Amino acid sequence: MNPPESPGEFPYTRGIYPDMYRTRLWTMRQYAGFGSAEESNRRYRYLLSQGTTGLSVAFDLPTQMGLDPDHPLAAGEVGRVGVSIASLVDMRKLFEGIGLAEVSTSMTINSTAAILLALYVLVGREQGVDSRRLNGTIQNDILKEYIARGTYIYPPRHAMRIITDLFAWTRAEVPEWNVISISGYHIREAGSMAVQELAFTFANAIAYIESAIAAGMDVDSFAPRLSFFFNAHSDFLTEIAKFRAARRIYAKLMRDRFGAASDRSRMLRFHTQTAGSTLTAQQPDVNVVRTTIEALSAVLGGTQSLHTNARDEALGLPTAESAQLALRTQQVIAYESGVAAVPDPFGGSFYIEQLTDEIEGGVTDYIRRIDDMGGALKAIEAGFIQSEIQNAAFEYQKEIESGKRIIVGVNRFRGGEEAKVPVFRIDPANERAQVECVRQLRANRDEARWRGSLADLEQAARDGSNLMPRILTAAEAYATVGEISDTLRGVFGEYREA
Repeated sequence: MNPPESPGEFPYTRGIYPDMYRTRLWTMRQYAGFGSAEESNRRYRYLLSQGTTGLSVAFDLPTQMGLDPDHPLAAGEVGRVGVSIASLVDMRKLFEGIGLAEVSTSMTINSTAAILLALYVLVGREQGVDSRRLNGTIQNDILKEYIARGTYIYPPRHAMRIITDLFAWTRAEVPEWNVISISGYHIREAGSMAVQELAFTFANAIAYIESAIAAGMDVDSFAPRLSFFFNAHSDFLTEIAKFRAARRIYAKLMRDRFGAASDRSRMLRFHTQTAGSTLTAQQPDVNVVRTTIEALSAVLGGTQSLHTNARDEALGLPTAESAQLALRTQQVIAYESGVAAVPDPFGGSFYIEQLTDEIEGGVTDYIRRIDDMGGALKAIEAGFIQSEIQNAAFEYQKEIESGKRIIVGVNRFRGGEEAKVPVFRIDPANERAQVECVRQLRANRDEARWRGSLADLEQAARDGSNLMPRILTAAEAYATVGEISDTLRGVFGEYREA
């Protein structure tokens, strides 16, 4: 069976560019962030010195949830699973010595994405960088938080309003920025299968696109800045076919459903991360093998950027040494394996082409079912998507426990001494220092300017004005992430899962 078209031709099954990696390799974007902004800055500079070509920022849970470090609910979580960013002061420290005009930055942030992007833009201005030159991505995918992850703040329809405001604002102010990274990664980590990962991700994408169009935006004005984030799981051939099918599905969706006229609007651009859920605490060195296979599937599937997980991430945050090894894994694939010399090396394989078709059919069926329910928001509110993921995760776990599915070192091949690897530890003093830092900020800022900026933000939230200029002004007045979030909470309320 021959592939349906050449690389770079609609519907882009074989890749969105004719030459793919022969002209330019994927971005090697290692995800990192922990403790204080100063510590994370040191890790970023180290990764850049080792050959990373893009930064990816992990934020701690209080930052993700719009809570300041001294909030009672933040206790014990400050700087634990990512870096703590409470204000412009922290963002300035995070990128000290790193020129924002020269680096592409991805920020894995959703409920507070608008605030963190505002802080990034302000740091760029302080460096003398025109915001129109800033390049990067914010995840900003709130629907998957209600489905799979849980770091939501506001009710879904209010959260969608913030995202639509961000679409409109970035188009004029930060045109090179990818305003959303619609994520299947966390859907897969929650237990979905490959077809469900694509289907639920594209159902969410449809909701975002429809929301932007309803707000008066032309699809070709924002679609080229949409990006996606997928999981590279352990079933090597299925993952390659999944990425190929994803491009084809998206191209047809944008042309046929939304009437996108621009080729750039029809091209699926995506970041890939190897599967954290496949890593094991048992025999952690084996995780290097798992990650290599998963990373290779992403490259053979045509990803635009890639993060490789470290061998010790089932035990804790990666050490500098394991992060370096994860990066070296990408570099060996890029420079030594030879696979980057050929676009879509598996194109034309009977099995890969058949599997690509099967995945496309399964995804299309799911999208039709969700459309019949009234779209992704209705399906989420009804619990349909959550239930489908939970059922898939349950079946997967049953297969492991019965021995039908073999996990090396977990339910088979457990003999021998377990390898001991160093575990990264967060200094508890970081939390105390961050609490003190935010308290000093509040004591020293211009109170009238701060209060006025939050009052303007509250008014915009009530009258429907675009929120982003007001968020930017508040951040510049040293309002904290928690204070800006609380202002919006006061108008929008908070979401509570039924």
